[in-house]
Amino acid sequence: MSTLQQQERTAVRRVVAASLIGATIEWYDFFLYGVVAGIVFNKLYFPGSDPLVSTMLAYGTFAVGFLSRPIGGVIFGHFGDKLGRKAMLVMTLTIMGVATVLIGCIPTYEQIGIWAPILLLTLRIAQGIGLGGEWGGAVLMAFEYAPKEKRGLYASIPQIGLALGLCGASGMVALLSYLLTDAQFLAWGWRVAFILSILLVAVGMYIRLNVMETPEFSKVKKEGAEVKLPIKEVLVKYPGNVLAGMGARYIDGVFFNIFGVFSIAYLTQTLKIARTDALLGVMMAAMVMVITIPLFGALSDKIGRTRIYFWGSLLTGLSAFAGFWLMKTSGGSMTTIWLAIIIPFGVFYASVYGPEAALFSELFDAKVRYSGISFVYQFSGIFASGITPIIATYLLKEGGGEPWLIASYVMFAAVISAVSAAWIGARKRRDTELLAAQSA
Repeated sequence: MSTLQQQERTAVRRVVAASLIGATIEWYDFFLYGVVAGIVFNKLYFPGSDPLVSTMLAYGTFAVGFLSRPIGGVIFGHFGDKLGRKAMLVMTLTIMGVATVLIGCIPTYEQIGIWAPILLLTLRIAQGIGLGGEWGGAVLMAFEYAPKEKRGLYASIPQIGLALGLCGASGMVALLSYLLTDAQFLAWGWRVAFILSILLVAVGMYIRLNVMETPEFSKVKKEGAEVKLPIKEVLVKYPGNVLAGMGARYIDGVFFNIFGVFSIAYLTQTLKIARTDALLGVMMAAMVMVITIPLFGALSDKIGRTRIYFWGSLLTGLSAFAGFWLMKTSGGSMTTIWLAIIIPFGVFYASVYGPEAALFSELFDAKVRYSGISFVYQFSGIFASGITPIIATYLLKEGGGEPWLIASYVMFAAVISAVSAAWIGARKRRDTELLAAQSA
C-alpha cells in the first residue's frame, strides 16, 4: 500500500470517527429529553390532577424538538451546501451541548411557575435546531469520504450514534434510578445526566475541529458550482425524490419512538414494570443495534438499498404486534419483556435505519445534498417521530389499555415506507437504463 493510500485511509477513519462520536453526543442529548419526559417533566414542569394530561403535555414539548428540527435542517443545510460540512457540524454540536446543559439547570414549576415550562420549551427548540443540522452533516462526512462500493456501510456508521446515544441516555437514567431513591432522582438526580453532557461535547468538539472537508464538496467549491438557494433547487428539481424519501422515513420515526420512547411509559405506567427494568430493555436493544446497523448498511451495498429497505419496513411493522403481545402476556417476566424490545428494536428496526443514510444521500447531487437529505429526514420527522408518543398515548386510551391500535399504526407506517422504497428502486433502475441507452 502506497503512502498516499495510507493517508487516504487514515483520513477516512478519522472522519468516520468524528461523525460517529459527534452524532452519538447529539443523539444522547436529544433522546435524554425523551427518556425523562414521561417520568420527570410531567411531574416537575407540567403538574396537574390528571396524570395522562401531564404526560401528554410533557410529550408535547418532546414533539416541539421535532418541529424545530426542520428549521435547523434548512439553515445548516443551506450553509453546509455553500460553506462546507465541517463548519456546520461544529456549530450544531455547540448549540446542542449548551441547550442540554441548561435544561439540567432550569428551576421547577413549583419554584418559578409558568417560566419553568417556557424555558424548557425554548431550550427544547434549540436542541431541535442543533440536531436538525447535525444529522445531514454527520452522514455526509462519512458518505462522501467513503469508497463508492462501501457507501452503505460507511454512511451507516454515524447512524450507530443513534444507538449509542440512546444507550447512553437510557443507561445514565437507569444508573441514576438504581443509585438514588425516587425522591432524590426527582429532586436533583435527573439533572446530572443533562449537565454531564458538557464533558461529551468537549471531546466531540476537539475531534471535529481536526478533520478535513469532504472531497465531493471540495470539488463543488473548486468548480464554483455552489447553488444560490439549495433548498429551492431541491424542491423544484427533486420533488418526487423528496416525497419518496419522506415516505420511506415514516417507519423509522414511528417505530423508534414507539419502542425507544413510548414503551418506557407503557411498561412503567400500564404494566407497572420498574423504571430501571424498562430502561435496561431499551438500553440492551440499543447495544444490539451497534452491531446490526452497520450489518444492514453493508448488506445494502451487496443486495441493494431499496430491496433491504422494502422488506425491512414490512418486517419491522409486523414485529410491533409480536413485541406488544409478548409485553402484554409476559406475566411480569423481565426476560420476556426484554426480548419483546430487543428483537423488534435491536434487529428489525436496524434493517431500515442502517441503509437509510446512503439511500437518502443518493437521492440528491452533491451541490444540494446537505439540504436535500436534511429536508427529507427532518420534515418527515414532524409526523413520523415528533407526534408519535402523543398518538400512541391517545391510541392506548382509545384501545382501553390494549396496545393493538398502536401496533396497527406502526404497520400503517411500514406499508407507506415499503411502497416509497419500491418507488425509489424503480426510479433508480429507470434512470440507470436511460443513462445506459444514452451512452450506447
